Amino acid sequence: MAASDGGDLARGTPWGDVVLSSVAAVSWAVAGMAGTAALGLHLLGADANGSLGPMTAAVTVLAVGGSVTPSGDVSVFGLGGAEASTAVDVTPLGVGLVGALLLAYVFLRSLRVAGAWIPGTELAARAGVLAALFVGVVGGLAWAGQDVITFDGGALGIPDLGDIGDIGGIEGLLPDRLGDLVEAEASVGFTVNTADSLVGALAWVLGVLLVALLAGRRVPLPRGWEAVRKLRRVVRPAVSALVTVVLVAVGAGLAAAAYAAAGDDHPGRIAGAALLGAPNGVWLGVPLGLFVPWEGKATGEPARVLPDPLDELLGVPAGDPVTVGRLAELDGRVWLLAVACALLMLSAGVLTGVRTPRREVVGAAAGFAVRCAVSLGVATAVALPVLVVLTDVSADASLAVLGVDAFGAELELHGDVGMAALLGAAWGAAAGAVGALLVYGTGAGTRVGAATRAEAQSAAPAAPPVTPPVGPYRPSVPYRPPNADTNPYLRLPPDEPPPPGVAREPR
Repeated sequence: MAASDGGDLARGTPWGDVVLSSVAAVSWAVAGMAGTAALGLHLLGADANGSLGPMTAAVTVLAVGGSVTPSGDVSVFGLGGAEASTAVDVTPLGVGLVGALLLAYVFLRSLRVAGAWIPGTELAARAGVLAALFVGVVGGLAWAGQDVITFDGGALGIPDLGDIGDIGGIEGLLPDRLGDLVEAEASVGFTVNTADSLVGALAWVLGVLLVALLAGRRVPLPRGWEAVRKLRRVVRPAVSALVTVVLVAVGAGLAAAAYAAAGDDHPGRIAGAALLGAPNGVWLGVPLGLFVPWEGKATGEPARVLPDPLDELLGVPAGDPVTVGRLAELDGRVWLLAVACALLMLSAGVLTGVRTPRREVVGAAAGFAVRCAVSLGVATAVALPVLVVLTDVSADASLAVLGVDAFGAELELHGDVGMAALLGAAWGAAAGAVGALLVYGTGAGTRVGAATRAEAQSAAPAAPPVTPPVGPYRPSVPYRPPNADTNPYLRLPPDEPPPPGVAREPR
């Protein structure tokens, strides 16, 4: 241990490469997130009433765990005192996923430059500098992410109501005030909460780096970290398998959105919503399809945009939990969601079995199945609650003008985190065992020698290179003894004795 530490200190930390690789990772991640957010907002038409730049900055901050506080000020009849209160807690996971993939890819590529092993100080420096730089950039976006969006009442298309007449003694009151409302302007501003956003960004970037180190291939680790190396060898197949299947699920969601947009009158809106929130819908459906119960309700405008039959179930004020069984009572096709999620978990189990090394000995099948079941069960018990937390939805808005409620909307959807952990462990263990037996029975997968060769090379010091012989011609080993009868170059003059083992040519 001391020798390895001494080697680490002797090697030193290449600060120039550390800073440049961190700048590259953060730049690619932020550029990808900002581009995705800007394109999604533009396709949704959000830039028609406000500046696209501040809205893009605010959505990017939201995507990495930030917080945005909207506020409203409505002027009607030339009077002040209007009140507007809005609270939104929805993470655009499509934007965050793009940033996470780019950040992890560039970070892992920078680690490969370090070689077969990396000093502990250098690994800490690379992660620390990248995290600090990312949090600093998010702080800049938080400063830029504030704006005021103005809605013109005249553009709402409300017809002239002056001919309504006397209804219940309110002649001259309702039509006149509605006419004034048409001429009013509503200004809604939003501000990024800097402190909350910085904390959320730090947690986000550290989580992305941790998943990248656990799921990445050929990740160098410091010498002497044998316990960490063995732990990573056990959990990496399951973590990488889960990452793969959730990304495939997002791809399927984007393909479904593209199919829906092809036959819609407003394909841009569907494309914009898919760019911003495709992972939200897909990753909400995965826990729901694995029988995780949800609690929720929806009133006002959000209830109209929810997919059927979820809108019908959330619109009922009974307060019953949202489950696959209750949704299937309204539409039997919902059971296909459970089948798809079961196949998704089976795919994760097969991938875990393929990527887990095994030994070809008597009775190894049972041990291999148990190993895959435990690793995938633990990984899914952690991943499924994370998906539940990420896809939580909380949005409520109310706009009161002179004490009259003019607009109200509420959408609440929260999953049971405890049940998600228990069901994740059960599903992961079952899928890991079945997938391992399928892999073992077909003879696919990785043998223990091939799996551990790369890790053994990364743990052992590099061997000195072998210097090839000088010259373009390298004679090969002869496959038969020399014979002067067949090789004229071996025929010597009569007065010179032949070399040992070579017969003289007869005269």
